[in-house]
Amino acid sequence: MLKSRKELDAELGGAARAWLDEALAEAAHDAARTTTASGTPHPEASPYASPPWELRYAAAGRHCGQENADSVRSLLLVEARAPLSSVTRLYEQGAAAERRAVLLTLHRLDLGDTALPLVEDALRANDTRLVAAAVGPYAADHLDPHAWRHAVLKCLFTEVPVAAVARLDDRARGDSELARMLGDFADERTAAGRAVPEDLRTVLALTALTALTAPADGGAHRATPTAAPAAPAPTEES
Repeated sequence: MLKSRKELDAELGGAARAWLDEALAEAAHDAARTTTASGTPHPEASPYASPPWELRYAAAGRHCGQENADSVRSLLLVEARAPLSSVTRLYEQGAAAERRAVLLTLHRLDLGDTALPLVEDALRANDTRLVAAAVGPYAADHLDPHAWRHAVLKCLFTEVPVAAVARLDDRARGDSELARMLGDFADERTAAGRAVPEDLRTVLALTALTALTAPADGGAHRATPTAAPAAPAPTEES
């Protein structure tokens, strides 16, 4: 859960608050510098030029504590009105924690669907922190049905709790194709002698709300898979 500026101010010490004030001021200055009087962004001089606030982004954990790093980095991205070039650069050049903060903030930036390649890259990874961050509100808004279904399966395969999937109830409800894919996944796990993830029940129940009444492919009539023991939560590391 990302913290607000008010929450951070209440938790940070004096030196950390002063650092955050300066960092956000730099981000706001850059946003103002790159915006015309009409409110439209200026074309950037170079996609490789890094503004000062991006250096602050990398140092957030060191100055404000690793437990606050995601929130501080998110505030910087929003304050800077980070363009796609900055977001891409911070993601591609950053460590896992820096990439995660980018993914957690995409829905708060005015990027349309242009940042989808970053989400797709994270979903190809096996780092559960990145996978969990990639299936947030931005993915729910912009991933097409095929890619979104595979994102859900990626969560099940890597044991990322499906609670991390934004708008799961909305997008999974009545999705007979997702029900078929879940059934195939459960069959493959069972045939291999592996337990089926408990979270599969949750998603399958959502698809069954419509699929049971009008099963387009018969997937809704599969036997309910055996629940697996709860997976340990992934270790957070910054």
